[in-house]
Amino acid sequence: MQAGRRLARRTAAWQAGTTALLALALLSQGASHAVAAAVGGAAMLVGGALAARLMVGGGVMPANAVMARWFAGVVLKLALVFTVLLLGLGAWRLPPLALLAGIVVALLTQLLVAARR
Repeated sequence: MQAGRRLARRTAAWQAGTTALLALALLSQGASHAVAAAVGGAAMLVGGALAARLMVGGGVMPANAVMARWFAGVVLKLALVFTVLLLGLGAWRLPPLALLAGIVVALLTQLLVAARR
């Protein structure tokens, strides 16, 4: 359980760092692009944190309960990311490519940190 929490914290730190670097790089395109990248990355970061908390927060359980918690965590994360994506494109009128870039960079960072483990 501790290893899962350490991995979640390490993943969140790397995601925050890469999202911040992307936002700084996109600042040359304008503040709205930097904000869009930060919002996209933050959606992945918060979604991942909520999913990790749900996935590893139960302690020792039967396999079917572990799978149910894992599935619920993934669904929660995707629901949050898609909600932010829709709000960012519709209500907030953020630049779409920058918003997607923030999501993709945070997702790739998550995959790389997990694979490096």
